[in-house]
Amino acid sequence: MSRPIHWQKSSFSGGGDGDSCVELAAVNGEHLLRESDEPDRILPVTHHGLAALLHHLRANRP
Repeated sequence: MSRPIHWQKSSFSGGGDGDSCVELAAVNGEHLLRESDEPDRILPVTHHGLAALLHHLRANRP
């Protein structure tokens, strides 16, 4: 029996349980990303890929 995935909302997301946030999970050493408005579309990312994405987002904040 597989355990449910625990998703964590991005700190950049708006408050509440709306459909406009990015969520991150770690399962068996793998990182997973998804958008809350399309929860069945899951993107597996490497540690380095996730770090590069976060670096890019922080460097290009509005």
